[in-house]
Amino acid sequence: MATADVSRRRARERALEVLYEATLKGRSVAEIIAEHPLPLDAYAERLARSADEQRRDLEARVAAVLEGWTLERLAVIDRLVLILALAELSWPDAPPRAVVLNEAVELVRTYSTDSSPSFVNGVLVGCLAAAD
Repeated sequence: MATADVSRRRARERALEVLYEATLKGRSVAEIIAEHPLPLDAYAERLARSADEQRRDLEARVAAVLEGWTLERLAVIDRLVLILALAELSWPDAPPRAVVLNEAVELVRTYSTDSSPSFVNGVLVGCLAAAD
């Protein structure tokens, strides 16, 4: 794996950590970043802030494609990874869709349940199809 790929993967993990902490503490990402003793790299910070700023709209997109589920029933990590992936894909200079989807699946494979990878992939595909 190329160095840029590794650093972006790590940036996505860091963005997830920050978004998770903000969610659990009921605080904004900006507050969490400001208080963190170590600065985030630029990609992680951009991703975390973008996800936080767009969160309501992105959650609405996710909720619109869920069948028989509500956002509240989703595992927290799954929900946050979905938001991060959709936020990243909203950028004008976003990486290719396949890369972002693969990274989202890998994040939940590492940090969530055994059924999360296929679930997150399906929801992201549904969100992207609805947007096209």
